[in-house]
Amino acid sequence: MAFKNRITDMLGVDIPIVQAPMGWIARSQLASAVSNAGALGIIETSSGELDAVREEIVKMRSLTDKPFGVNIAQAFVRDPNIVQFVIDQGVKFVTTSAGNPERYTQELKSAGLTVFHVVPTLSAALKAVDAGVDGLVVEGAEGGGFKNPKDVSTMVLLPLVRSKVDVPIIAAGGFVDGASMAAAFALGAEGVQMGTRMVSAAESPVHENWKNAIVKARETDTVFLNRAHSPALRALRTEKTTALEFDTQTNAMTEFGTALDLYFGGDMEASIALTGQVAGRIDKVRPVGEVIAEVSREFFQVVGNLSEQYAG
Repeated sequence: MAFKNRITDMLGVDIPIVQAPMGWIARSQLASAVSNAGALGIIETSSGELDAVREEIVKMRSLTDKPFGVNIAQAFVRDPNIVQFVIDQGVKFVTTSAGNPERYTQELKSAGLTVFHVVPTLSAALKAVDAGVDGLVVEGAEGGGFKNPKDVSTMVLLPLVRSKVDVPIIAAGGFVDGASMAAAFALGAEGVQMGTRMVSAAESPVHENWKNAIVKARETDTVFLNRAHSPALRALRTEKTTALEFDTQTNAMTEFGTALDLYFGGDMEASIALTGQVAGRIDKVRPVGEVIAEVSREFFQVVGNLSEQYAG
């Protein structure tokens, strides 16, 4: 059985799974593995290291002949020429996030790119559609990373947005296997984005300490930080993040510390390990290709079983 919908058509992929654009992590090593597995790898810009990002895009072309995309994280990229930078890389798909969809959408679309905007609320989704985006990444608060301080779960947000818009939706936040992907499709998505599952994958460049912490995590082992500030964050529970969990005075962004010492040095207290609640469902470090193939098989098994049981 094969996937065939608006997302696969727009992205040019076989499997409508998108890898999340995580700063420093979403580079060629991981993204090429995702694209080679038939899904869509994404190169990040949220690190702000555009010279390095350019090099990573060059590496992508030597590592895969499959489609891949780039994310523009507006709040973290200060280069006023970021749109031209992305256009110059020759990619055809871009996600925009952490900012106003009106800022870049038309310029990107006029250059022939397909544009999806990441949204955490219904009002943000409607604004993005009005701005002319081709589709949405609808992100529930159980996902890792930067969040809206007014958190809404995927189970509530996804069907709500679907009921109000007609554009294709990639669902993000809580997706790790074929069953959760099938649930997203039942609620109106045509693709899913995976972040934490990719952080813990064999091809992820992060230190083994972070991967092992995800594997050992329970479903309660993430914290939601910065409700009194913005952006909010969902991160792995450590001594540092536990101390910040109910602290309404401190902006957690000021406590981010030295991210690279955590990401690649393995010091889990050096920074904040952005991780989703789905860590509680990950029990092994596995190759990306194996994960994506299994998710695809399980998706069709679940859909088939439901159809046989309830519609047969």
